[in-house]
Amino acid sequence: MLQTGIKGHHEQTVTPAMSAARVGSGLVDVFATPMLVALVEQTCYESVLPHLDEGQGTVGTLVNVTHVSATPIGRRVWCDSELVEVDRRRLVFRVKAYDEAGPIGEGTHERFVIDTAKFMEKLKSKN
Repeated sequence: MLQTGIKGHHEQTVTPAMSAARVGSGLVDVFATPMLVALVEQTCYESVLPHLDEGQGTVGTLVNVTHVSATPIGRRVWCDSELVEVDRRRLVFRVKAYDEAGPIGEGTHERFVIDTAKFMEKLKSKN
């Protein structure tokens, strides 16, 4: 059952493939903002996965995150999340991201609970 207070944590080491120069979001070899967003999404969806019914998943619908400090390649980054609101199928998370030197970002992220099979079936109509 989904209830506020569910916490998540995910960490990884920044690789060259995660750099702004490599993903096309800038020219420098630092942890890219799109990769920070991916870290936030992964942390949040993994945190609620064990609490979903069989056949359910979540999809990201809104990300509002500041990226306040650059992280060099080779450093460890992590995100902590907390589910702060459950409004039927809408989930709102508070997120904070860090590297070994301190905070690198924070904000909120929203996801919606989906029936995965129905979602994929509906997606077929876009073809």
